[in-house]
Parts: sequence; structure tokens; C-alpha cells
Amino acid sequence: MPALLRAAAERFGDHPAYVDGRRTLSYAELHAQVRNAAETLVDLGLEPGDRVVVWGPNGIEWVVAALATTYGGGTLVPVNSRYTATEVADIVDRTRARVVFVDDGFLGRTQEDDLVAASDLGSVRAVILFRTHRTKARMTVDSIAQEWHPDVDRAEARADAVSPDDVADILFTSGTTGRSKGAMSAHRQTIGVARAWAELGGVRHDDRYLVVNPFFHSFGYKIGIVVGLLTGATLYPVPTFDVAETMRIVERERITVFPGAPTLFQSLLAAPDRAAHDLSSLRLAVTGAAVVPVVLIERMRAPAPEGLGIDQVVTAFGMTEAVVATMCRPDDSAETVATTCGRAVPGMEARIADPRDDGTGELLLRGDWVMLGYLDDPEATAEAIDAEGWLHTGDVGRLDEHGNLTVTDRLKDMYISGGFNVYPAEVEQALARMEGVTDVAVVGVPDERLGEVGKAYVVGDVDPEAVVAFARGRLANFKVPRYVESVDVLPRNLSGKVLKTRLRERGGPG
Repeated sequence: MPALLRAAAERFGDHPAYVDGRRTLSYAELHAQVRNAAETLVDLGLEPGDRVVVWGPNGIEWVVAALATTYGGGTLVPVNSRYTATEVADIVDRTRARVVFVDDGFLGRTQEDDLVAASDLGSVRAVILFRTHRTKARMTVDSIAQEWHPDVDRAEARADAVSPDDVADILFTSGTTGRSKGAMSAHRQTIGVARAWAELGGVRHDDRYLVVNPFFHSFGYKIGIVVGLLTGATLYPVPTFDVAETMRIVERERITVFPGAPTLFQSLLAAPDRAAHDLSSLRLAVTGAAVVPVVLIERMRAPAPEGLGIDQVVTAFGMTEAVVATMCRPDDSAETVATTCGRAVPGMEARIADPRDDGTGELLLRGDWVMLGYLDDPEATAEAIDAEGWLHTGDVGRLDEHGNLTVTDRLKDMYISGGFNVYPAEVEQALARMEGVTDVAVVGVPDERLGEVGKAYVVGDVDPEAVVAFARGRLANFKVPRYVESVDVLPRNLSGKVLKTRLRERGGPG
């Protein structure tokens, strides 16, 4: 990553790297700010391989903090900007993070105080704010990025020492046990998968790339920030998605590249004043992370005013453990794009284990972009990646004669809400701590806007609204169940396992 940043600064120089509101940062300026910030991290005691947690929304500060981490030889640990302090503290403690970056005040929360209240932060040497808050004396991303150093020899030496096989980042993803797991990727993997995506998408240095996908997610970080460094495209980070503001940015800045979950494009198409905005600059959209209706792809490609008029629309499949595994190609039909996730990308293989008569079975992936393993969890790593190197995804799918993947079901209980993975076991563990709850099961049910939302079936003397309020205090908002239904007993099989298929069939609000 440090070598990639240096190369980007040399290749693209004064070309804009980021436009964040009224602020514009060139590739050369980005490199200078990252180098200064990395020197400060080294001053604070960051050692090679130390973990740095970044907790905040999309913005230039996030980019500088993340790239300074790897430039100084550290390992980046992004966390969801909507996580509660308790969720973040758990990751800080488990990674033994040396530094934590926070955007105090985001979403009206006192992140720094909440984090300190949730943990003694025993491993942490510094908490650095994204922006000035309460007092000018506090250390911020901007202050360390602008700080003048008589020399930056130590930061440059750290950057020189980084190897392609060093761990670049640890992205946490929850498992069906409810305990989050940190998927580790090497520098060569983070860069390689971004390069594969950028080449298949045809991203260019003159592209203007609207990044709604959060930087804490692999789609925003690796397929956003890293793609920018590879191609020289100008990135426009968006901290929170707003339909009207998105249309204004696309029109004003002549945005050309706009990846995102299907819900983003459904929101654009449903906007009542869409016809008043010129969105004709859009040429590339990549979507996925949920079932994509054929009609959505057709409308994304259809010219205005019926559609969005996007020249190239493709779908892809990936997961935290293998960021991009399959992807459609530019000449694929709308039907192929909407009903499949495309073919394996260069460097990856896909196969179906023990296919049934209809060709479906568990999807297995193998190749260069499969994670190194889970942090401090060799048992979970061995369960996920077999002796032949195949990653067992837990998804059920099939491959057609061209190798195009269609995902048909999930072995795991995970569901996708608005593009974010939600693991019911984690939600269930949280709700089980509520007084009055004696048993609980959570499933995903269909939702027109978000794809799926959570529904909790609760046994016990509790008010459904109180259950939702309890969850909101302990979980990120996308994990909070939309519906709660009180039941006398949960359906179980003879071994005691909850029959979630029956619960899903009940669907709806209940």
C-alpha cells in the first residue's frame, strides 16, 4: 500500500484524488498528508504490525488515517461507523489496537466518551479525532496531516519495509455463532482484488467516482480508495446516503462511476424529482450484495426519463473473506447481470460442492483473493478454508455452462439489509439479555426497499416496542429488528434447533 500511494502521487500528481464538499486534495497532497500523519503515528509508538482502529464515516480524514496506518507499517482495522461504542470496544480490545481514530459527534454521539466508558482501552496509546471537538488542543487527523516534520525518515523507512505479504487490514465479519471474526488480508491481496475489479469495470483516471459504499466496508475501502490509487480516478466520498443530495452531486460534478447496493438505485429510480436532474454522466454502475431484480437492471440501463441511462451495469459477488470472487462482464445481457453474479474474476476459482440434481450446492471459492485467515482463530479458519484451499462460503448456488454464478439460498442464517450483512445469532444474543425474554429467534423477512429486514420472535412477557428500543441501545441500526412478534413457543426439531424456515414463512410484521 505505501508503494501504491507513492506511485499514485508520482503518476497523477496534481490530479484531484478527493473532492469532499468544498475541499479538494490532489494525489501529491494526499501523499504528503499521509506521510506526515504516519510520522506522527510512529512518534506515538506505532510498531510494525500494530493495529489501528478507524471508526468514522466516509471523508478525507478516514482516507488519511487509513493510509497513514499502512504507511507507518501498521495494520488497518476499519469498524462500522454505526456500531455502538460497546461493539467497537470489543474490537479494539481483541486486536490490542495501539491507536483509535474516531469521528466524535457523528450521528450526534459522543464516541470518545462512550468508548472510554465501554473499555479501559488498555492497549491504546492515543485516541485521535477526525475533526476538532471541544478544544483546539486535541489531536485531530487534520492536525497530524498538516504538521510539519523536519524529516520524515522514520515514516519512509517504515514504508520501505512493508512487504506484499504483510497483513494490510483486518475486516471484521460476524459468524453464525454471533462472535465477530477478523478476516486478514495481505497487501498483495488488497491491491490485487482492487486491480481485478477496476480492470473489469474499465475505471479510468478521468472518472469521477461517487463513493456511497462505506469506507469501513471492503466495497468502499478496497473497491473505492484502493481503486482510486490504482487508476487515478477522483473520488467523491459521501458520509450518509441522501437521495436528493446524491442526485445533486451527480449532476453538479458529472459523476461517471457509481457502485452500490440495489437499494441505492431503487431509491434513485423512485425519487419524485429525478426528471429534474441530469444524471446522464453516469457510465458505470456495479451492484450486488442482495437479490437484484431483472427489471432494476433494465431500468438502470434504460435512457431517461424511464431509467437512469447508465451505459455499463454489472453485478458481482464477494464477501469479506473474498472481496470480489465473481463479476459480470461489460457485454453481458441484462438478464445475465440481474440473475447471476457473473464469472470468476482473474485469480479466482468457483465450484459447487456435491451438486444436487438441479445443480445447486454449497459455493466454494479458491484463489489469490481468499483471506489469509481469521485473526487469532485457527479453528474457525480451518472450518472456513479446507486443506485444498477452498473457502466454504455457506451460500447455496449453481454455475451455468458459462461459469456464471447464481446464488439461490444460504446455509447460514445471515440476511442482507440495505447491503449490510446481518447475523441473527448476534442479534439473538443481545436480545437474550433483556429482562423478561426467555427465548428468541431472529430471521430476515422481505422488504421492498431494503431487500430484507429483521423480525424477532420473542418468548416472554415483554412489549415489542421495548424490545426494539433495547436492541437500538446495543446494536447498530441495520441490525435492529424491524418487527417483533410475541409467541408462546419457538418451533424446534427433535435436536432442539429452531426451525427458522417456518418462521420465515410467516414473514411480515406479524
